[in-house]
Amino acid sequence: MEAVDLGSVPMDEVFKTLLCDTKGLSKEAAEQRIAIFGPNKLVVKQGKPPEWQDFVGIILLLLINSTIGFFEETKAENATAALMVHLAPKTKSALTGESLLVTKRYGDYVYSGTTCKQGEVEALVVATGVHTSFGNAASKSCSTNQEVGRIQKVFVENVQPDVVVLLAARASQVENQDAIDAAIIGMLEDPEEARAGIEVVDFLNPTDKRTEITYIQGNEGKMYRVSKGAPEQILNLVDNKPEIEDRVHLAIDNFAERGFRSLAVAYQEVPEGTEESPGDPWRFVALMPLFDLPRHDSADTIKSALDLGVNVKMITGDQLAIAKGTGRHLGMGTNMYPASELLDDSISALSVEEFIENADGFAGAFPEHKYQIVKRLQDRRHICGMIGDGVDDAPALKKADIGIAVAESTEAARGASDIVLTEPGLSVIISAIRTSRSIFQRMKNYTIYAVSITVRIVILTCSSFVCNEVIIHSSDSQQNLSSPLILLQQLAFSLLALIWHFDFPPFMILIIAILNDGTVMTISKDRVKLSPHPDHWKLAEIFTTGIILGGYLAMVTVLFFWTAYDTSFFPRIFKVPSLYKNDVKDFRMLASAVYLQVSTISQALIFVTRSRGWSCAERPGVLLMAAFVVTQTIATLIAVYANWGFAYIEGIGWRWAGLIWAFNFIFYIPLDPLKFLVRYTLSGGTKNIDREDSELRWSHALRIIHGLDPPETVSQSIPKLTIQNSYKRL
Repeated sequence: MEAVDLGSVPMDEVFKTLLCDTKGLSKEAAEQRIAIFGPNKLVVKQGKPPEWQDFVGIILLLLINSTIGFFEETKAENATAALMVHLAPKTKSALTGESLLVTKRYGDYVYSGTTCKQGEVEALVVATGVHTSFGNAASKSCSTNQEVGRIQKVFVENVQPDVVVLLAARASQVENQDAIDAAIIGMLEDPEEARAGIEVVDFLNPTDKRTEITYIQGNEGKMYRVSKGAPEQILNLVDNKPEIEDRVHLAIDNFAERGFRSLAVAYQEVPEGTEESPGDPWRFVALMPLFDLPRHDSADTIKSALDLGVNVKMITGDQLAIAKGTGRHLGMGTNMYPASELLDDSISALSVEEFIENADGFAGAFPEHKYQIVKRLQDRRHICGMIGDGVDDAPALKKADIGIAVAESTEAARGASDIVLTEPGLSVIISAIRTSRSIFQRMKNYTIYAVSITVRIVILTCSSFVCNEVIIHSSDSQQNLSSPLILLQQLAFSLLALIWHFDFPPFMILIIAILNDGTVMTISKDRVKLSPHPDHWKLAEIFTTGIILGGYLAMVTVLFFWTAYDTSFFPRIFKVPSLYKNDVKDFRMLASAVYLQVSTISQALIFVTRSRGWSCAERPGVLLMAAFVVTQTIATLIAVYANWGFAYIEGIGWRWAGLIWAFNFIFYIPLDPLKFLVRYTLSGGTKNIDREDSELRWSHALRIIHGLDPPETVSQSIPKLTIQNSYKRL
C-alpha cells in the first residue's frame, strides 16, 4: 500500500485496494487490521535522557571554585589578623604616651607613671628610680646622643653653649619626648638639670612649631618664659627682628649648606610674676644646629620611586634651605618654595595647581598647606599618596587617595591612613608599588583574555530558538543525525549549528571550563613585566583587543570545521581518518576534533594577552607554563582516547591530534600582529605607537633638567638626551 499513491486513482479503485466499501469496516475487520497495523496513534519513544553526567560536571565545577575561594578568603583573613596583632593598642600610659585604658590582673606589672582610672589594687613595689621601666627608658635616651636628632655643634655669640642647651632643655618635654627633645636633654650632664631648681608654672606645645615653658627660678623667685622652635616662629616673637633677621638667616643658610637643621631659642622675663602677664620683650638667644641624617635607604627609595614614574614631592615644616639641602642629598630636586607662597598673590600669573605641580617640594608647611597641596594635585587628576606620622599630617592623609602612616606614628595619623607601616623606613612602599603594578598587570592580562573568550563564546553560542528553527527546517536525514543532541542545543556553537546543524556537546564545555580555570588561576602568580610608569585602565584598548582576538578565534574554529567536514583536504594531504560529511555517520569524532582545537588555542591565547610585546619574547611564569602543559595534555588524551557515549565524542587518534596542534600553531602566529594593530589604530598611528617610550623620554628629560641622574629603567635603545634637546622636547 505504501507503493500506491491513493490520491491519484479513482475512488472505486481505492475501495477495492483497501478491501472496504462506503459502509466502512465491520467490527471483525477493524480488529483484524488493528492486529496487523497497530492502533491509530503515534509511537512515543520512552526513555530518560542521560543528563546525570552534565549534573555531576556542573557540581564538580562549582565545588572546585567554592573550595578555592574558601581557602583564599581564609588566607587573607589570617594575614589581616596577623597584622592587627602588631597594631593592637597596648597602653602603658606615661611610658608610651597612649591614653587608652588597659585592664590589669593579678600578677601583672603596673608601670611607674601610670594612673588608676577605676578600681583599687594592692601592689608590691619591685623597682624604683632608674630601675623602673620608665626610669630605664629615660636613662637610655639621655645616656647617648648617637641616634636621630644628634646635636653636633652649638654656635652662639656672647652666650655660653651650656646656657643655650639648658634653656632649650627647659623648653623640652621630659616625658613623651620626641627626637629633638631627647637629643637636647641628652646633651646635659644630668637629665634632671632640665627641671632642677625651677617650679614649672605652665608648658605649652602650640601648633606653630615651637614649645614654650613658664617657670619660677627657685633661688631668685623670678618668673621666666623660654621658647624653642622653628627660627621663623622665634623671630616673630622678638622685638628686634629687623636688626637680627639677616644674621639669623645667614647662619641658617650656612648650617643648611652643611646639612644642619636650625632650632632657635628665646627667653623673656615676667616681672609681674603671673602666668597671664605678657612679660618683657622676648630676647633671641641663639641658633642650635641639629644634624639629622636621612635613613640610609631613603635616597635609594626616592630614586626607585622616580624610576617607577612616581613624582615625589617633599612637604616639610623645616626651613627652605634645609628642605633644599635634603632634596639635593636625596636626589629629589631643589625646585622648592615656602608653603606660604601658595597663598601669595604674586604668583597669580601661574595657577596654584601648576605651581604645585611643577615644584619639587614646599618648606615651612602647616597642616592646611599639606591638605591644600594634596587637594590641588587631585584637582589636576593626579593620584596622590601622602606619607606622614603626626597629628598635623592627618587631614592630608585623609584627603589623599592613599594615606600611609609610618611606623610609630600617632593614633590620629594611623586612623586617617589607608596603610600603616609596621617597620621603620619607606623602602617597603617601593615594594608595594611594584607588587601593585604586578597585580594590576595580571588583572589587565586576565581581563583581555576573559573578554576575548567571552566574545568567542557569544559568536559561537546560540539560543535554543535558533537551533530549533535550523533543525525543524533541515532535511530528514540531517534531522536523524542531529536528533540525539536536540536536548543539548542550548550551548551549541551557533555558526556551526546554523551552517552545518552541528551541536557541540555541553559536557565538553564543562571539561574546557574546568581545565581553563586551572590555568587561569596561575595568572595570579605569573611573571609579568612591570609598567615603567603609573598605569590605568585603558578600556577602549582592552575591549577592542578582546573583541578582535575573540572574533578571530571564532573564525578559526569555523574554518577548521569547514575544512574537516565539508572538504577532504585533511585526509587527502595528511592521510588522517576522514571526517568528511559523506564518510561519517555522526558527529562524534568531529566533536572530539573541535573540542581539542577549541581547548588548545583558547588557552594559548593567554600567552598573547599577558604581554604587550611578542608573546614568544616574554617568558611566562613556571606555574602558568606547567598548568598549560598539564591541562592541554589532558585535553589531548581525552580527544585521542575518550569514547564517551554520554558526551557524544569518540577518540580521533594521535595523527589527528598532531594535525590539530599544528593547525592551531599556524593560526596562533597572527594573534600578536592583531594585538599590535589594535594598539596602533587606537593610538592614532605611528605618531603615538611608542607612547611608553615617549613617556620614558619625558621622565628622562625632566630629571636631566633638575640635575638628576636619568632613571635606570630607560631602555638602552632610547637615544641619550642632552640638556639642549631635553628643553626642546619639553
